[in-house]
Amino acid sequence: MSYSINLGDWNSVFAVPCSVVDQHIKLAGSVQLKVLLWELRHAGDPFEAADIAKALCIDKADVADAMLYWQQTGLFCEKNKELSPPEKTEAIPENKEAGPKEKEPEREPEKPEASPAEKPRKLLSRPQKPDNAFVAKRIGESTEIACLMQEAEQILGRLISNGDSAMLLMLHDDFGLPADVIIMLLQYVVSIGRANTRYIEKVAMNWADEEIFTHEKAEEKLRRLDESQKAWRVVEQAAGIPHRAPSTKEQAFASVWVMQWKFTLPLIHEAYERSVDNTGKFTISYMNKILERWNREGISTLEQAQKDKEERAAARKGAKPQKTSYDIEEYERSSVFDNFDRK
Repeated sequence: MSYSINLGDWNSVFAVPCSVVDQHIKLAGSVQLKVLLWELRHAGDPFEAADIAKALCIDKADVADAMLYWQQTGLFCEKNKELSPPEKTEAIPENKEAGPKEKEPEREPEKPEASPAEKPRKLLSRPQKPDNAFVAKRIGESTEIACLMQEAEQILGRLISNGDSAMLLMLHDDFGLPADVIIMLLQYVVSIGRANTRYIEKVAMNWADEEIFTHEKAEEKLRRLDESQKAWRVVEQAAGIPHRAPSTKEQAFASVWVMQWKFTLPLIHEAYERSVDNTGKFTISYMNKILERWNREGISTLEQAQKDKEERAAARKGAKPQKTSYDIEEYERSSVFDNFDRK
């Protein structure tokens, strides 16, 4: 009687170095581990980064970063377009007959590191992002950084790439933003639908310049941003324009009109109607000139605005035409503001 053992999937296995689990599993991200397993599974077969990207449905640049990560950790080395384990060099035995070693110069005692509040802060316009090896080192030695990376994945709703990890570490180490503030920043950009790397960096740089380094300051900043968003939505409704992200100038005008001058939606709509009547289009700077005059003259209701319009029309009919006369409505109807539209 003959027997056979059916191991099923175990009939097809491949080796994974123990160091991957012992040393790197806590430091490596999911993308790095996926790329490594794919490479080990296809050991001996020629492949390119594009093949891995297609098989794993991830970006080619992330594949290249992951391959570089495993080379930087020393698991592989590249030679003639081939990845292989690094060659071990035998340790050179110490020459016991050699003379006594020269005494190393004594090092000066290290000064205690200054606290974050005492450190002079010099923020570069765009600091250089750390490489993958340094990111992995920081994740391994700091529980705060490791938790930040995990929380970022939950907030962004996706696996973060090597570039994302480097960016987040840059916000913490170079921009000086604490982990809890970075998490609040990520929640904000996700809420407005702008969770891309460039915009996150831009907002973080703005927060760092404003020295938003505490949870309380971040909450206050988010409150102001929420009010600004609500102000822009009022302008969108008044002008009947589709929902979109405003330009910097549009956001600034909307905040002043609604939050500072306390204009209501009907009044802003009236200013919009006059802007379209006189210019034929939505012109934010033209609307601002109208609302600026109303604020200066104390016009705060639709009835007052209508009465002001009628009085000005009557005054124009009774006035004698003069070449040197100054008519603010004629000035408003001119094209002087046409160059100040949306950026």
